[in-house]
Amino acid sequence: MTTKDFRKEKDSLGELQVPASALYGVQTQRAVENFPISGLRPWRAFIWSVAAVKRAASIVNFELGLFNDREVDGKKFTAKQLSDAIVQAATEVMDGKWDTEFMVDPFQAGAGTSHNMNANEVIANRASQILGGGIGKYYVHPNDHVNMAQSTNDVIPTSIRLGALWRLDELLASLRNLQSALEAKAKEFDDVVKSGRTHLQDAVPVRLGQEFGAYAKAIERDSERIRRSAEGLRRLGIGGTAVGSGLNAHPEYHPRIVKTLSSMTGIELQTSDNLFESMQSMADAADFSASLRTLALTLIRIANDFRLLSSGPSTGLDEIRLPAVQPGSSIMPGKVNPVLAEMLDQAMFHVIGCDTTVAMAVQAGQLELNVMMPIIAHNLFEMMQVVIGSVNAFTERAVKGLTANKEKAEGWLSKNAIIVTALNPVIGYSQGAALVKEAIANNASIKELALEKAKAGALKHRDEDRPVKPEEIEAALNDLKKLTDGGIVGGVSGGG
Repeated sequence: MTTKDFRKEKDSLGELQVPASALYGVQTQRAVENFPISGLRPWRAFIWSVAAVKRAASIVNFELGLFNDREVDGKKFTAKQLSDAIVQAATEVMDGKWDTEFMVDPFQAGAGTSHNMNANEVIANRASQILGGGIGKYYVHPNDHVNMAQSTNDVIPTSIRLGALWRLDELLASLRNLQSALEAKAKEFDDVVKSGRTHLQDAVPVRLGQEFGAYAKAIERDSERIRRSAEGLRRLGIGGTAVGSGLNAHPEYHPRIVKTLSSMTGIELQTSDNLFESMQSMADAADFSASLRTLALTLIRIANDFRLLSSGPSTGLDEIRLPAVQPGSSIMPGKVNPVLAEMLDQAMFHVIGCDTTVAMAVQAGQLELNVMMPIIAHNLFEMMQVVIGSVNAFTERAVKGLTANKEKAEGWLSKNAIIVTALNPVIGYSQGAALVKEAIANNASIKELALEKAKAGALKHRDEDRPVKPEEIEAALNDLKKLTDGGIVGGVSGGG
């Protein structure tokens, strides 16, 4: 590159070369040079939300009469021209037109000053272009105009809240789709009676539909937890400026910008009842992050159940069949693996790791500010992206296409001696345990063994010294589906 490929810009630390065509400026360039850490860029949600704050601030500050007419290089601009140019430039950033201009690594200086200044410089340079100037001319100043009545310290926590709320509906929609798919399978599989399992050992019967209905309900409850925790994100501390006192902001700025942001974004937002708390605490972000962690735990559990239920097929449970979406081995021909469930596990492990980072960052704030906000922002937005992407893939490519193997499920159940539990009201626990031991030792059916002993008069009622009748055994065990509906199933009669 030649010198023509760069322009010189100056800040309080001195001069620095900036790529000539870049909309960002000197402070962004310093951050790029200082933090070549991960090669990652800011999430779209973070770019959008900061630009939303800049756009709303320009509107409110103009309405409050805080913009002045300005003359640069012999060119005069009215206060309205300056404000309108910022609004247009910020809108373009919100629309994703200048995403490539956001250069700062998520692992950056504390509080997010570099990300804030990246936005200020991009919007200022673009606004200057709109007013007929060139890049680096700064007809609109990054600090004096774009950042008017703001500090990194109130812009970044506000942007974290806005960015999360911006994708909330998308996140909840992905979970509703999964819930609906699981509910549909619950209905489809309602006639499949199978062996329940606790401790990974045989237990009393359940219907496959009941298992899937429980999965659906768990997702519904996690969605509600997420929705509930998101309510805390609606309180915005914008207007607190540097420490919460609102220094350099108009007294009406805070309520006005919250109202403007709400109207502009279509997101329900609220003013903060304590700007100092809104500056100091990132607890609302931790609460929201924790709700995503709880969802991740649920999804890991469901994914692992899918892996168990589909295991084999010849040597495993093989009670459900997942769609074959890709070959499962580079050496074993014909092998098909539960790849979507495996993907979901890995994605949710990552979400839990992100939540741990958020938790550590949230507790690391001191006094008037939490300087760890850049990594809180990055991880929170990454969690949302990973959840949305992985849940959508799991729903569409695994859940919706899976089928039940009724024959295998009912075959396992026929060998399950624990169905003797249905006889507890008739023969009691001790005789039932002895039956199970004998059935397993002889590889016998519990029903056949119980009938044999009843016919021989070898089974007694649990509370009476009288023999159990074979028809009482039949009443309790002839329809195993009845055992999945609860209650006391047959076999209970009075004396005689």
